[in-house]
Amino acid sequence: MRRILSTRLFANHRLTTALLDKVQHSGVDSIEFFCARQHLDYHNRSQIAELRHWFADSELDVTAIHAPLYSDDSWGHGGPRSIVSITTLEKSERIRATDEIKRAIEIADSIPINFVVLQLGQYQEDYKPAKLDTIFNAVDEINVFASQLDVGVVLKNLPSEQSNAERLNLLLEVTHLPVGFCFDAGLAHIGEGVRAEFGKMKDRIRTIHLHDNDGSSDLRLAPLVDDGGTLDWPVAAELLAEHANLPHILELQGVGEVAEGLRVATESLDRLEELFANHG
Repeated sequence: MRRILSTRLFANHRLTTALLDKVQHSGVDSIEFFCARQHLDYHNRSQIAELRHWFADSELDVTAIHAPLYSDDSWGHGGPRSIVSITTLEKSERIRATDEIKRAIEIADSIPINFVVLQLGQYQEDYKPAKLDTIFNAVDEINVFASQLDVGVVLKNLPSEQSNAERLNLLLEVTHLPVGFCFDAGLAHIGEGVRAEFGKMKDRIRTIHLHDNDGSSDLRLAPLVDDGGTLDWPVAAELLAEHANLPHILELQGVGEVAEGLRVATESLDRLEELFANHG
């Protein structure tokens, strides 16, 4: 199991080379870029160029990017138009969201990246058959663009009618889109359960997100470290053992100082590494 950390942990801090130095020295092998503009401004060529030079001389690499959820730098507080959603039935908004995601994927033109994680819609979003064509058009366009940069597209399960495991499978069965899945264990725990969601997604899983919660709220707690998490990690490890060669990405919500966040994250990675080794 590689030690891969999502920079979502630092989403309220600008992603600088100094921060990356701390991540690398903590023993992390690879990262997933979380594309929030207050953190990683994919519109800012100077920031991307600075990161490109740093990665050129670093052993740390980038496994994936998480596509932007908002186009502003304040977690969507800029208003409804700042929400980046490709499930909208409003064509102009879908085009705008698709272009925003493609802009983030352009990072791969400077820094090698294997995957882009796409979230289809919002938490608790209702399913509407009319959205099928909208989603197909957007994902198809994003996939064509990403493939030109050698980036694979993976769709993440959400606790929603629109993007649970069953709906994601239906989407690919109907459209034959050549994309895979990102199995999010924490969000499956909120949804139909880790065992049920994994069973439906396992044949198309390409990346995995790991975090914990109480089964109802997306708390993004550190597995096996933070109190309040109720996900059965031995069961999860047993299920995921057949995908041991895939990227397992620790995706925590950032709170407090960088040093404390890294301490908790590395402790969680230590315990996950031991647990998964015992189920390998």
